[in-house]
Amino acid sequence: MTDMAAVLLDSEADSRPGADASLELTVLMPCLNEAQTVATCVAAARSYLQAAGVRGEVLVADNGSTDGSQGLARAAGARVIDVPRRGYGAALHAGIASARGRYVVMGDADDSYDFSALQAFLDELRGGADLVVGNRFRGGIAPGAMPPLHRYLGNPVLSFVGRLFFRTDIGDFHCGLRGFSRDAMRGLGLVSPGMEFASEMVAKAALAGLRIEEVPTTLRPDGRDRPPHLRTWRDGWRHLRFLLLFCPRWLFLYPGLALVALGLGGFAASAGEAGPLQLGVHSLLYMAAATVLGAQLVQLALLTKWMGIMSGVVPPQRWLDRLAPYLKLENGLLAGVLLVGVGLTWSAWLTLDWGRAGFGALDPAQTMRIAIPAVTLLILGAQVAAGSLFAGALNYSWASSEGKPPA
Repeated sequence: MTDMAAVLLDSEADSRPGADASLELTVLMPCLNEAQTVATCVAAARSYLQAAGVRGEVLVADNGSTDGSQGLARAAGARVIDVPRRGYGAALHAGIASARGRYVVMGDADDSYDFSALQAFLDELRGGADLVVGNRFRGGIAPGAMPPLHRYLGNPVLSFVGRLFFRTDIGDFHCGLRGFSRDAMRGLGLVSPGMEFASEMVAKAALAGLRIEEVPTTLRPDGRDRPPHLRTWRDGWRHLRFLLLFCPRWLFLYPGLALVALGLGGFAASAGEAGPLQLGVHSLLYMAAATVLGAQLVQLALLTKWMGIMSGVVPPQRWLDRLAPYLKLENGLLAGVLLVGVGLTWSAWLTLDWGRAGFGALDPAQTMRIAIPAVTLLILGAQVAAGSLFAGALNYSWASSEGKPPA
């Protein structure tokens, strides 16, 4: 038997449920009503496996097709699994869980990607890459393959945000053709059921320190005669929302630190008669608001990151590990009490000073200049204490659910 024939027989055998063979590659296709194109995609993928001498399978994760896509895929030689939960991400979750290959290359079953040209992905995976993402902007986008709004605004903007937030060089964050190590991807704890699954995969891989590579990929017009499943504004917002929520340093931490710096800087610059910037009481109110809001955003950044780590959605962060000894409940309560104490002392001094003046009429321009910082400290102290108690409750609940003593 020739090697080519052996590869073909392996591919046919492994398309049957229950086959137990050691496969190198699974070509995974999520599918929802792709009767016009799924057989073409499966045939192209099987052609690649045969021509390249790769032991593999073609796996179609069907998301509830009503047009007979399942039967067409099976007839073309694919193994088909049914995925009751709707969503692009849900279909891929199930497909990755069912994949038998050491490596997986995933792509849409709409004939927009060339499944007969997967060698660059497999070469990178064999070379040690954990995730290989296609880049359509480097490989070529055929006329009519991508709407101008996606090509010149949506994809570039979201890819820029992804690179900035997650410190990766990926140029096309949302290319649907990508390959990965099956075990590495299973270990990331991917959870998104919708289109934002593509962003989650790259973001979590970057956060986990996996090796990510990129290869040029061509995109051609899909072979369907109906609108695509992707909805421009809805799915674009879901991607952006995920990127923001998954990276709280940009959503909360950096804006919070900037506001705290602005507020405290305003207070310091206007302190005393010798201050370089004598702000009026109205401006000081805004400085107080910036300080309080900024501190709250910083606190939310820490809580969001900690909750993500506890739930397993976010991998452990070294910077947070270094801060952990100082972020204990007792330390937070102590800091809150000290801030409240300073604020109360300041307020008491102001009241005594008023009493020495006979509790007469006050000059708001002078009195508020002292009262506003005192009240700001009271609010910050209460906020730090309350946030520490909330974090402690979260930690206790998590430890109880895991059967561990609370930290």
